[in-house]
Amino acid sequence: MINAEKLITIAGLGSFLPGSPIENQDLSKIFNVNEEWVEYFIGNKSRHFALDLDNGQPTHNLADICTKAALEAIDNSDYFAEDIEFIVMATATPDNLMPATVNLVAENLQINLVPTYQLQSGCAGAIQALDLARKLLLGGSYKVGLVIGGDVCNKHIDLDRDFSSVSSSELVNYLLFGDGAGAAVVTSEVQATGLALEHTFTQLTGLNKKPGQVIDWFGKIPRDNNLPQVIKEDYKAIEKTVPVMATEILYHLLDEMQWDSNSIDFFLPPQLSGNMTDRIVEFMNIPQSKAINCVAETGNNGNALPFLQLERLEPLMESGQKALGIAVESSKWIKSGLAISKI
Repeated sequence: MINAEKLITIAGLGSFLPGSPIENQDLSKIFNVNEEWVEYFIGNKSRHFALDLDNGQPTHNLADICTKAALEAIDNSDYFAEDIEFIVMATATPDNLMPATVNLVAENLQINLVPTYQLQSGCAGAIQALDLARKLLLGGSYKVGLVIGGDVCNKHIDLDRDFSSVSSSELVNYLLFGDGAGAAVVTSEVQATGLALEHTFTQLTGLNKKPGQVIDWFGKIPRDNNLPQVIKEDYKAIEKTVPVMATEILYHLLDEMQWDSNSIDFFLPPQLSGNMTDRIVEFMNIPQSKAINCVAETGNNGNALPFLQLERLEPLMESGQKALGIAVESSKWIKSGLAISKI
């Protein structure tokens, strides 16, 4: 039974994926890899780049795509930009170290004189942002907020580079990641319909653990083969650790909500890659028919993914149905999750 006095609702959702889908055959020509290997090893069939593959020029920055997602979320709600009382944004790939990209998005939306927060985080960031927004709304000082998650992972690709000499550990990142943004209008005001955000959970568990992912920052320094690779991932550690952590999050959410696993109608599993997500769902003993997956089509676009999942979830849910969402960040091992019901 939902407590109406503590009901936080997702009143509108939006997303933006830049450009047309880029398929494996497109990347095979650029990065000198076999497209069948990409689908077999990673399981992603397409992704979106904020980059023109013909000339190597950026087509969008992070502020651009987050603005478009936010505008769609506002349009899909019963609110207007002037109703927004705070903005929380999560990203691992800001346009600049300063100013914070969230403030550029606010300017694009013509929103002013409100608190803005930017969380620097990877896969767990979107749920961290929803968690912060939920707490702000439950505090009673605000009634309507905007939550955004987005990443532009491919802005540092140098298409003039000789990829035949690039290590497979670096090359796989160009095949795995995509660009995108998602957003949600959240409110404590009574709504006739929508997704009730009943619980959010986030917890650092990385004490004395080696990072599973590191992204270095080289700024505008020209890249050459003598510099270390920007993105480094320990795939074996991720493959071993994430399914276990996801299961732990699942049982935490079930215990917190006092829900039985059989009563859950939909699951939003961690979106790492097409293949790895399928393996996580299988490991957690969740029916594939209940899992909301999108990473195989969108690519791993980080903080956009939970919003893309929520967009797919909303039209499927009927009043009274329940869903659990899980995200795991491997950079320093962060657990996050959310519990949702349909009003």
